[in-house]
Amino acid sequence: MFSDNKKPRTMNEIGGQPNRIEKNTKITGNIESEADFRIDGKLDGNVKTSGKVVIGKDGYIHGKVECVNADIEGSFNGELLVSDLLSLKSSAVIEGTVEVSKLAVEPGATFNATCSMKGKSGSLNRNTSDSSSSSSATNDFKSSLTNTSPSRSNETAKAS
Repeated sequence: MFSDNKKPRTMNEIGGQPNRIEKNTKITGNIESEADFRIDGKLDGNVKTSGKVVIGKDGYIHGKVECVNADIEGSFNGELLVSDLLSLKSSAVIEGTVEVSKLAVEPGATFNATCSMKGKSGSLNRNTSDSSSSSSATNDFKSSLTNTSPSRSNETAKAS
């Protein structure tokens, strides 16, 4: 009589309810889920999900994260593998290594990471036939983020 079989199912209904680690909560260990994750507390470990990972403004993850999409307002230190879109808000602080398909960075975000961008086919967007040109491009990118002025050598590079 009250069937909802005709309603389309969203990602959260398929994978389950979104998971949340609240502020003032600290977890040590690995997490695997098919649903979205929001971290407003601290996580020392790995997260693997076929959904989206959101790190809130007060959130912090130290470890490896594998997900489809990620929005980061807080801090991350480790290895970040995002198969689609990584969005960094102005308050984000990223350190470590990042592998992503698409990257959006708001002015003010701190992005101290080695970043590899993959295309739709899943291969890196580098010219492998001429290693000197890809190396040069990488060095140009690094130098644009690193302040070479002797008086300001201790400042953190900010992406803008």
